Formats: sequence, C-alpha cells, structure tokens
Amino acid sequence: MRRPLDLRHVVSPGLRDLIDLANTNDFNRVTEQVRNLRGCTSPVNLHGWTITTDSATKEVVRSYRSEDEPSGRLLTTCGNRRASRCPACSRVYAADTYHLIKAGLSGGKNVAETVRDHPRAFVTLTAPSFGPVHNRKTDSTGKTRPCGCGNHHTEDDPALGTPLDPATYDYTGAVLWNAHAGQLWGRFTTYLRRALAEHLGMTQKALNSALRVSFAKVAEYQKRGLVHFHAVIRFDGPDGHVTSPPPWATFDALQVAVGLAVERARLTVESNAIGERVIKWGDRFKVDQISALGDGELTDAKVAGYVAKYATKNAEGAGTVDRTLMCRPCQGRGYVRGPDGFRDLCDDCEGTGQAEPIKALPVQRHVRQMIRTAWDLGNLPEFAELKLWKWAHMLGFRGHFSSKSRAYSTTLGALRDVRRAWRLAQAEAARTRAGLPTTDETTLVTASSWTYLASGYRPGEELLAAQVRHDIAHTQRLKSEGDPWL
Repeated sequence: MRRPLDLRHVVSPGLRDLIDLANTNDFNRVTEQVRNLRGCTSPVNLHGWTITTDSATKEVVRSYRSEDEPSGRLLTTCGNRRASRCPACSRVYAADTYHLIKAGLSGGKNVAETVRDHPRAFVTLTAPSFGPVHNRKTDSTGKTRPCGCGNHHTEDDPALGTPLDPATYDYTGAVLWNAHAGQLWGRFTTYLRRALAEHLGMTQKALNSALRVSFAKVAEYQKRGLVHFHAVIRFDGPDGHVTSPPPWATFDALQVAVGLAVERARLTVESNAIGERVIKWGDRFKVDQISALGDGELTDAKVAGYVAKYATKNAEGAGTVDRTLMCRPCQGRGYVRGPDGFRDLCDDCEGTGQAEPIKALPVQRHVRQMIRTAWDLGNLPEFAELKLWKWAHMLGFRGHFSSKSRAYSTTLGALRDVRRAWRLAQAEAARTRAGLPTTDETTLVTASSWTYLASGYRPGEELLAAQVRHDIAHTQRLKSEGDPWL
C-alpha cells in the first residue's frame, strides 16, 4: 500500500514530484517508460487501451491498458522533426531522411542498386536579391573581401544578411517570395521537363514515355531570411528506378534543362496595394554531378548527409522564433464571436491577433520587419488565402521543408513500418523465450481506443528525462572521443 508522504519541506517541485513517483507501486516502470523515450523533450500523454487477438484461436496475444501504468497514462515520443523543439526526435527524423535520400542515390530499401549508374545532379536554387545586404565575400585564394559597408565581417557577425539600407530594402517582395517559393518549385519541375524535351528535340509526350525525372528536395534558410532549395534530381527509365534511362538522357542535358527552367519558371502576383510582382528564381544557381561509388568530391553519402542535416532545421537559422505568433483563441483575427453572434474583442491578445507582440520578440530589426511585413500582408484581402499571419514567424514561407517525387525512393512511413515490424519481432522472440506458442501475424486482429491528454512530463519525470539525455550525450561523447580515464 502506498504510504502518504508529507513533502511540504521539499522546496523543489521537481524533487517533490520525483519522491512522490518513487513512492508508487512500480517506480521501475516509471523510469523504464521515460528511458524508452530516449530523451524526447515533449512526449505525448495518451489514455486508452489496445488488445490483439488471434482470430483463429480467439486467444488474446497482446493487451495493454494505460490505467495499469503507475502514472495512469502512456507516454510516447512527440516525433517533432525540428531540432530546436526536440533534439532526440529530430535525430530519428534526420536518420530516416538520410536513408531515404541515400536509397534514391545508391539503392536499397526496395530501390534498385542500379540507380547509382543513372545521371544524378545536386541542384541549388536561390532567391533573387531584394536589396544589398551585409555579406562576407572571399576571393579565389580564400581571402575575405570588404563588405559594401567597408568592413570585414567575421563568420559569426550578427550583421550578416541584414540590409545595408533597411529603408530601401524590398521587404514586401522578400516575404511574397518566401510565401510562393513552394509554388515556384512546382513550376520549376514542370518547366524542367519542358526544357528537357526542347533541348533534346522531342515532344513532351515522347519524353514522358521514355524518361522519368525523380527528385527529392529540402529547403534551407539563408541569413537574409529567404529560403533556397537543395535538390537531388535523377533520370530514370519509364518504369522508374528499376529501368535505366535512355543513352541520350545525360548529365549535360540535365544541366542545360535546369538552366532553362530556372530562367522560365515564374509566377505573377497582383495586388491593388502593392501592384504587380513577378516571383522568380535568383541568378545564382548550381548544378553539380553526383559521382557513383564515392569516387568524386560529391558522393552519395555526402549529399544524403547534407540533405538530412537541413531536414531537421527550421527558420531559426535566419534568427526568427520557432513558434507561431497567431493568437489561438481568435485564430489571429483579434475578435471572437460572442453568444449573440456579434464580434467581441479577444481578451487573450487584446484585439491584436498576436499571441505575443511583434515588437517584444527577441529578434533582430531585420527579422522583426519581415515578420511585421508578413503580418500586414496577411491582413490584405487579396492575400487572405496565403494566411501569412499564421506563417509570419516563418517569414512568410508556407511550404514543406522536405519533399520528394513518388518514384524517387522509399517513404518515411515505410521506414517507420520497418521499425514497428522489428519491435513486433522482438516481442515475438520474447514470447518464444518465455515458452509461449508462436503466433501467425496474418490471423491477428488489433482493436484499440486512445485519447489525447496532454504533452510533456510531470516535474519528477522531467528530472529522469534529463538524466537520460545526459547518459545519451555521455555515451556519444565516449564513442567519438574515447574514455578520458584511459
């Protein structure tokens, strides 16, 4: 029986809750559940049950109820890809992205290994200039050249990427470019196929019947607050990665087609408030050939690692915040509908629609102005569908950070299914060791019911999670540096 404790003399809430958890019936299970999260910073709290039965024998193979846990709930990882929110889950996401990209370059994960012989390119597409900014240019020898302001900036100078003259910088154009960058990428992929057919002197129908263009891309923020894209583009045969592309589908043809698509892919944005704007790519783009079997400067592993690294990042690299500024009770409108149907001023944001005032954000002036511009543009009727006030903290960017074409390689869902199958295999092996009969997975039926409770740890569990993170970091440090006592 649990003994009542008087913990009024314990000042720390975390320590008080930890002592309370240690006094439960099964503290080992509490620590085991936290340890299984592998350092997740904001686990999802669930309440419910699941039961797996054999439809042939009606035997209950597996069953679980969250009520049987010492804390009465199940903790599961948040799965957030952003390293600024959850380093532990972002490492899993980065590893999955690495294998996804690597499979499309070298084969494996149900992708033919012959793809390493297909023409492949690593393409970088950038945004145009919206005004001169502080930069750190170097010459051919690697020596830094003075910036337009006359100074030599260091690599960590916070002024890098900020406008030389904020009064003349085109903040409206910059935010609108971010907002339409995803659509511009889609337009680029369309024009890439058209340009390739034109360069090869054939119709698009003939091209599509003989060649498939597969790609995977990731977005990255520059210091000036604009996104640019890194993409892996690969030529396949008409049936995808299992067939080789025609002999005339070469890297040189791909390089020419990228240049034409960059020049021709454009979007036009019209507004009574700002006039007509043309959304297009910047003049600087790069097309590098990816070498096979690791015999060049740009190898499969290097490209996969590069893409995976940026798949877990958000807009923090541009100096902005990692949370939405939209007031959730009023959805950024500044008002809520009262019982009488009339608009009432939102008490949470006092009518601003902002969860926290933009002027109070701990960001640079340049970033603050981009956020303010995105918020103001979002209130214009012609840009209402963009919901820029919702994405103001992303400086207007609304697209996916990573995406791929269907035939490029495997999927993140398939990789998660492999992990799930491995865990089931481990559970089945445990049943065998315990002398229980083996089960036929094809006859198993699972029923479950789950309810979301909250996110995060109890104060005492947070202390246990901090110890788990410390142990993981220590183990990784030993692997890279060795034991300091040896």
